[in-house]
Amino acid sequence: MPRDYYEVLGVGRSASADDIRRAHRKLAKEFHPDKNKAPEATKRFAEIQEAYETLSDESRKANYDQFGHAGAGASPFGGGGSGSPGGPFGGGPWQNVNQDDLEEMLGGLGGIGDFFKGGASGGSTRSRARRAQPRQGQHIELEVTIDFMTAAVGGSRNVSIRDEHGKATSIDVKIPAGVPNGGSLRIAGKGHPGAAGGPSGDLLLVIRVAPHPWFTRDGLDVLIEVPLTIVEATLGATVNVPLLKGTVDLRIPPGTSSGKRLRLPGKGIISVSGPAGDFYALVQIEPPASVAEGDAQALRAIAERLPNPRENRWR
Repeated sequence: MPRDYYEVLGVGRSASADDIRRAHRKLAKEFHPDKNKAPEATKRFAEIQEAYETLSDESRKANYDQFGHAGAGASPFGGGGSGSPGGPFGGGPWQNVNQDDLEEMLGGLGGIGDFFKGGASGGSTRSRARRAQPRQGQHIELEVTIDFMTAAVGGSRNVSIRDEHGKATSIDVKIPAGVPNGGSLRIAGKGHPGAAGGPSGDLLLVIRVAPHPWFTRDGLDVLIEVPLTIVEATLGATVNVPLLKGTVDLRIPPGTSSGKRLRLPGKGIISVSGPAGDFYALVQIEPPASVAEGDAQALRAIAERLPNPRENRWR
């Protein structure tokens, strides 16, 4: 005699149709022979299907509840039972199984239509087409080079992209202030179109920043080399220095050495996501290539009175 159908599915006799369906989905997925290679899996799977065939049919379930297996009209699993041949395990045990559940249980193994009683050639294809899930389109990855000032203070850049058919399209991309060299920008919805009503992919830009003739950059800090004469560095001076926006009159303290950094706080890059960087003037003393003889004599006289900067330096 076959086992009690409620026991096979692991549910009580008061179980609802949803409870029976959920129990069947779980067990069928666990014991399906395409996924479970245990020797008893095929037999167990057919038993599960026979139980579900009866308990998912209201009329047969009522007869089974009143008269047992005789009332359900089903023979023990493995035989033809009340169903006609055509199922994968004899007796057509798939006739009451929702095809959505079946495809989920089999994990997209394909050939689902063959499991249903009566075959229905092409039915599986129509079902999958009817239930096609929306999918996001592919992203487009592109490397672009922008000038130093656009990266520092922000701006826009015209970018040409190609769709899946090779057709070129130009879009204006907003460049936020402070984008670093090698950084990336994501522009939502500007990638390839989605499928089955899904959203378009994104445009992913890798940013390359071209060098500037004056400025260099360290994070949000900006540095510029400021050449000074010997006299300016010795006596001090005020020199006009360009900034990212505008200029500043920079005071050079007397006795400023070459290589000294003079800091202007908050005058660097102002990022949209954080505090502003600093601006640094890097002093470079540039001696003249030649001087008149009178000036040379004056410098020699000064040199005789100056302390030797190397004295005791390396001892």
